[in-house]
Amino acid sequence: MFYFSPDIQYIVIIGDMKNSQKIQDRNKVQEKLKSVLKEINKKYKKDIASKIMITLGDEFQGIFCSGASILTIIEEIQEGMEPIEIRFGIGVGKITTRVNAKMAIGADGPGFYNARKAIESLKADEQKNKTCLAEARIEIDEDENNVAMLINTVFSLMKVIKNNWTNRQREIIQELEKSGGNQTECAKRLGVAQSTINRGLNSGNFYAYKNAKDTINHVLKEMDNKDV
Repeated sequence: MFYFSPDIQYIVIIGDMKNSQKIQDRNKVQEKLKSVLKEINKKYKKDIASKIMITLGDEFQGIFCSGASILTIIEEIQEGMEPIEIRFGIGVGKITTRVNAKMAIGADGPGFYNARKAIESLKADEQKNKTCLAEARIEIDEDENNVAMLINTVFSLMKVIKNNWTNRQREIIQELEKSGGNQTECAKRLGVAQSTINRGLNSGNFYAYKNAKDTINHVLKEMDNKDV
């Protein structure tokens, strides 16, 4: 199925595996990525205008009609691909070609230009060996530059919080997400007391991280399908 509207603003994600040339079993990693993306496409099909798919051996892309779950989707891809690290470029803008619901290949427009610009900016920062690099960057059309700047600053602060998580805190947080945010259920899954879960979350500044994530998802939701 194809969609086309010159007046709709979409959200494009381009994902790129870091240090992919150093991956030994590339076929195994690619098959794992295909499986992870398949689950994402199924779980978030209402948010997706064009399915996320691999475009190159180490890169994938998709088009979204809703930004309400963008950061949650990024986190689930990251967790599914551990220990492989992935950078994400997020582009907001029009798609000037028809959007094929089955694949993003062949689509073009400012949404894609912005996502590519975001990826290239992340790579440039990595080459400069900047510390506390964000895992994602967003680019929006020029009249929204201040919004993009604020979001990218929040991305960097979220990365600072994540870098300080211990392995145990990371395990607790991941299980909490799987438990729908229910601490009691999370404690049962991990076989510990609920107070242990609460301490781990507080010491890891999880709720500051979650508030930042929820705020960005809200901003992106407000952007989707907005006339430009």
